[in-house]
Amino acid sequence: MPSTDIQGYVTLVLHAHLPYVRHPEHEEFLEEDWLYEAITETYLPLLDVFDRIADDGVPCRVTMTITPTLASMLRDELLVARYGRRLDKLCELADKEVHRTKGDPAFGGTAWFYRERFYHLRRLFHDRYQRDLVGAFRRLQDAGVLEIVTCCATHGFLPLLQPHPEAVRAQIAVGAQAYRGFFGRGPPGIWLAECGYFPGAERYLADEGIRYFFVDTHGILDAVPRPRFGAYAPVVTEAGVAAFGRDHESSLQVWSAEHGYPGDSLYREFYRDIGYDLPIDYVRPYVQATGERKNIGIKYHRITGKTPHKEPYDPGAARERAASHAGNFMFNREKQIEHLRGAIGRAPVVVSPYDAELYGHWWFEGPDFLDFFIRKSAYDQKTFKLATPTDYLREVQEQQIAQPPFCSWGAGGYADVWLNQTNDWIYRHLHKGAERMIGLARDYPEADGLRRRALNQAARELLLAQSSDWAFIMKTGTMVDYAVRRTKEHVLRLFRLHDQIRGGAIDEGWLAHVEGRDNLFPDIDWRVYRPA
Repeated sequence: MPSTDIQGYVTLVLHAHLPYVRHPEHEEFLEEDWLYEAITETYLPLLDVFDRIADDGVPCRVTMTITPTLASMLRDELLVARYGRRLDKLCELADKEVHRTKGDPAFGGTAWFYRERFYHLRRLFHDRYQRDLVGAFRRLQDAGVLEIVTCCATHGFLPLLQPHPEAVRAQIAVGAQAYRGFFGRGPPGIWLAECGYFPGAERYLADEGIRYFFVDTHGILDAVPRPRFGAYAPVVTEAGVAAFGRDHESSLQVWSAEHGYPGDSLYREFYRDIGYDLPIDYVRPYVQATGERKNIGIKYHRITGKTPHKEPYDPGAARERAASHAGNFMFNREKQIEHLRGAIGRAPVVVSPYDAELYGHWWFEGPDFLDFFIRKSAYDQKTFKLATPTDYLREVQEQQIAQPPFCSWGAGGYADVWLNQTNDWIYRHLHKGAERMIGLARDYPEADGLRRRALNQAARELLLAQSSDWAFIMKTGTMVDYAVRRTKEHVLRLFRLHDQIRGGAIDEGWLAHVEGRDNLFPDIDWRVYRPA
């Protein structure tokens, strides 16, 4: 049972994910910026926060997903080298900005802020973390600061893969296998891509020793039988795997465009960047090779208000506001926990999940907010305890057995985002690809040499085609051409490999080329697709 001096638990969950984007055939590739921006603005700042918390001995338990595709990119030598060069260019530009804004009372101080920040991040990347961010996160887990969970192998949206149970099993099994390779232990839990769940998926989780997963609020509230404690306690499925539901209230305070903290007028404005604001001849070495503008990462304005007019950004004032918001968030969780404890008659767990990239990338001050909140929670209150799902299941052992329904997060709460008129065309190809992969695993139970390589590459191509990111991008209308191209490329490669394997005429040169393009999951075994 929980300790008598606390009334409940708060579980922070940061879902760190990016689709697999790696283009060795190009010297520079725009979509690779997704990774480089996230390292600079989210992953390095979060590591810095958690390391300082650990060094200071502050009690901290935070849950974090690092998806297999993201971990693979963070460990890729080509992408790591390219990021190192990107960081060098940021430092170079920051030096130029200090010189350009010398004597400017509005922007000069902020230019110095960016210079110090980029140089600090470069020291962290090269010196403290030795260019191995996965290893840095692993050490934080080993130290007890983080609990890192896995994800579906390529963030495949499981409810729409249901027609082929083998495809569902492969997404989970390959994700768990990758986790073991990166973190040296089995995954305690999983973030199902897009929180997409369907009844029966938990059997595959149990097979991998996974103890829990997350669903959106209605995934708990609509479970059968109706959960006695609402979304403030997990339910346990018949397979013995627990489902934790998202807390709407704490999520709203951060996510809401109207009422969330990130919209405060003092915080940095995301959409004002010197890549667009300054003369093209000045920023040309730092934008696209074609000369087209892009975000660089130096932004001098604050949100200010809803009009186009933006006042200068003050990092010090924004940091103070982050401290104030952290205190408010802690106070609200205290009152929420106190109320819930009386209402449900036991220690509630408030699960607050967010995309990790919100903290730092979209909300620049987000890592400072987390730092303040964790420290304040450790020393300034005694109402709740920061805990991971594993901590909660260990301390509160009696849970209700119930069956969650099909659900997801995202608009509508089901599959609307990933299955609509913008992207529905992809699924007939994904299902046909799954059929062919299952057939290969059935008909080739043993293989070696070139055939083994081709079978394993076919499995990689199917997994990559199934990434939910491509359907999401098609729906949101950004980078649609790239998402369409990636879907078609992976499906067509799978079909070509299938035909070559069946025909006994594998093109080794072409196979080596595609192995070099998509080189994740080095230990994959095509037989993960064996018929159920």
